[in-house]
Amino acid sequence: MNGMFLTDPEIDQICEGLGPNSHAAKVKRLQSLGLIVNRKPNGRPLVVRAHAEAVLSGRAQAAAEELAAAGNPESGAPRPTTGDRAAVIALFGRKKAA
Repeated sequence: MNGMFLTDPEIDQICEGLGPNSHAAKVKRLQSLGLIVNRKPNGRPLVVRAHAEAVLSGRAQAAAEELAAAGNPESGAPRPTTGDRAAVIALFGRKKAA
């Protein structure tokens, strides 16, 4: 079983070409790929494996596109409900004035 986080050699492979001690550059490279990156106490990048697999495989992009399509009435998907800010303000304004 793979660990919860990418290993240092896996991160080094993704960031190939960057020096072994250029932790800040590796963080920037990983973030440019769309990954959420934390840091270990020694400064090395720390990336959750499941997140990296979703982003790098394109699953995260597919999910985002699916959500965008749900908001498109022509897609046939139900449109997500959103609050009507003005109506809420008016409602609370009426209650306050009463």
